[in-house]
Amino acid sequence: MRRRKTAIFFLILGICLSALAVALNIGWILLNLREVALLVFGVIFFALIITGLILNTIFLVREIRRNEQHDAFLNAVTHELKTPIASIKLYLETLKRHDVDEKKRNEFIDVMLADNARLLGTVEQVLQASQVREKQRLESQMDIDLNAVVEESVYVTNSRYKLDDGTIRLTVPSEPLVVNGVREELQTAIANLIDNAMKYSPDGPKISIKLRKSGKTAEIYIKDNGIGIANAEQKRIFKRFYRVSNAAGQPIKGTGLGLWIVQSIVSKHGGEVSAESKGVGRGSTFIMRLPCK
Repeated sequence: MRRRKTAIFFLILGICLSALAVALNIGWILLNLREVALLVFGVIFFALIITGLILNTIFLVREIRRNEQHDAFLNAVTHELKTPIASIKLYLETLKRHDVDEKKRNEFIDVMLADNARLLGTVEQVLQASQVREKQRLESQMDIDLNAVVEESVYVTNSRYKLDDGTIRLTVPSEPLVVNGVREELQTAIANLIDNAMKYSPDGPKISIKLRKSGKTAEIYIKDNGIGIANAEQKRIFKRFYRVSNAAGQPIKGTGLGLWIVQSIVSKHGGEVSAESKGVGRGSTFIMRLPCK
């Protein structure tokens, strides 16, 4: 809180100084119209001061936003770690103190396994964000069949969420889509997009995944029937720590790293990722484009 108040103080100070410098500059010009040489020098001098103050103000605004994002990220990660740990502890204490029948025991174990998977998912996402940020060059590049990577990601998602047949519809071309890159990273990006579609489609998710080749580009379309994305948010969702809000205006649980990781990986592979939506409540479509052979 003190850090934020300090940043706001310097922000207001920068704005006031900028306004004062502009006023002094205009006044000085009006009083010294005959002194051309001094006028030019003064204009340059005050322009430099104003530029410095404006840059200082912009820097402070960015710092305030960055600090708020960091605080939101820490709160989100703390929640994502604390909740499954508390749940696992509660079920373990119940199993230790009470005799439960086999059916109930299996239910408890399933819940604990799900909480453990959620916990590991959060840790892995933070680690992936760190690795993506540190590694600037692609390592262990090879030719990869994108069809196989997507099919494997769909299989893992079906197994993890125990989805019914038809929840995810996959359409792949008859011929392999070959791209050059790191298989593990591409699989992470695709898995994050599919998980994102699941997370933001809480009421009976229906996901459609389509692969196709367009010239020298491999395209992956991942469409869901979820909460959709407001027009103002469609470009911001790929920023680090950014989380889309639900109908009540509250950010949906998560670390805000998933889509940022996707964009970082796709950019490293020479591609691009974008999002389309007709509005809130009307689902969304994510499109990943990669150069292919």
